[in-house]
Amino acid sequence: MGKLHLELVTPEKVMISQDVDIVVAPGSIGEFGVLEGHVPFLSGIVPGELRYSSAGQTEHFVVTTGFAEISDNKVSILVDAAEKAAEIDVERAREARERAEKRLAARGAEDIDFARAEAALKRAMVRIRVAEKKM
Repeated sequence: MGKLHLELVTPEKVMISQDVDIVVAPGSIGEFGVLEGHVPFLSGIVPGELRYSSAGQTEHFVVTTGFAEISDNKVSILVDAAEKAAEIDVERAREARERAEKRLAARGAEDIDFARAEAALKRAMVRIRVAEKKM
């Protein structure tokens, strides 16, 4: 199997810049996979799991919103934030999920930003799901 170059970039730093065998990412219209020779395309990235394999090893990351560009055997993914599965603090993610669920349960309160609470809940759930795969 041929290689393609993956770059995962956040505003703070380049998280990954290496040759890999396959990349699977959470696109705005569904999860997509990329192998060598893939047709060029652009996609939005939604909060979810990004994984890639190289030399028989698979790495998992949680990513937030952003964009992906696939062209000439290069996958460039730019996101607001990314976190390696092994570095996720599961207890902190569970606490964030509980806080978001409490905010969403307070439907009548005027000072609650429901869109923000829903986004926080989704992020927490993805972080927990991805981290538990590595346990």
